[in-house]
Amino acid sequence: MHTSRTLTLARLPSGVPIRTTVHAYGEGELVDGDDGPELDAPEEGPVVYAQAAQHGREVNGTAVLRRLHERLVGETAGGESEPTAADLDGTLVTVPVADPLTFDHVSYTTPESLDSRQPNMNRCWPGDREGSLHERMAARLWAFAGAADAIVDLHTGSPSMATHTVYMRGDDACRGLAEAFGTDLLLAEAAGDDADTEWNERGFAGKLRVAATREGIPTITPELAHSKEIVPAAVEAGVSGMVGALRHEGLLDGEPDAWDGVVARNHLGRVIADDSGLFVPESDLAVGDRVAEGERVGEVFDPTTFETLQVARADRDGIAYSVAREATVTAGATLVGVAERIDGE
Repeated sequence: MHTSRTLTLARLPSGVPIRTTVHAYGEGELVDGDDGPELDAPEEGPVVYAQAAQHGREVNGTAVLRRLHERLVGETAGGESEPTAADLDGTLVTVPVADPLTFDHVSYTTPESLDSRQPNMNRCWPGDREGSLHERMAARLWAFAGAADAIVDLHTGSPSMATHTVYMRGDDACRGLAEAFGTDLLLAEAAGDDADTEWNERGFAGKLRVAATREGIPTITPELAHSKEIVPAAVEAGVSGMVGALRHEGLLDGEPDAWDGVVARNHLGRVIADDSGLFVPESDLAVGDRVAEGERVGEVFDPTTFETLQVARADRDGIAYSVAREATVTAGATLVGVAERIDGE
């Protein structure tokens, strides 16, 4: 069974509603409640919540949910092995466009005129029904996400970032869900005292993944390749990952493919530009490559005098999970992100 409803997330100053669409597949269905659509699902069946385009320029996740929708409602000419909504032993809830504000602006954050307090929606979960626009929008979506047994928050990196899945380090349920999604690289985001400083500086405590995990809901953030562009390989990887996640949570028969990848520590190693200029990465450096501490990863030079301003070197042994490909950089910009490999976890 498939049902869908229009969900009003908030209102613009003119009174124009900010709307999106919620879908439900399987045993549960969306019904009209006093405060908008609600999920009516059997108590004993698992519920998985998946959303995309929380950052409006990250559109591959939306394409993933469309392709998954076509498979589940039988609109594609797949083989007999293709799952359908009737095969779901539980309920899948999806929101293809979580943030219409940034989606319409093809942006990562919303204009300051619309939300100066929380321009990044992924910094204000679980939201506040009486807060800013993004806080209100998050609170409306949290009514579905917060009631789920597992969450997949689909994001998109860039051509300069390796496809990976982020999960809360030390949480076995999150790790299992990340492995089931199946990207070759898993990034473990630290929790507790090891990450307090960085969370405070970057507002990570308000991420959907963090807020949901703290509520006991296993949550992952797959980062598929290419913002602003629908890339078939990225979409297929996302669909395969969603099928693996649904199998892991018991909504689909079968086991997810066995995972044999690399786990690394997230957001700790960043090779920073010492000065503004043009950055030229090493010609043989690619995302996913292993690098050694002190290894040369590129050069920043002055475009007017041709002077070398910086020979950029890896600050630790690890995996280059991002490499800046846009040459013009400013002081403090990340040139290469180095994820530190974690063995035995």
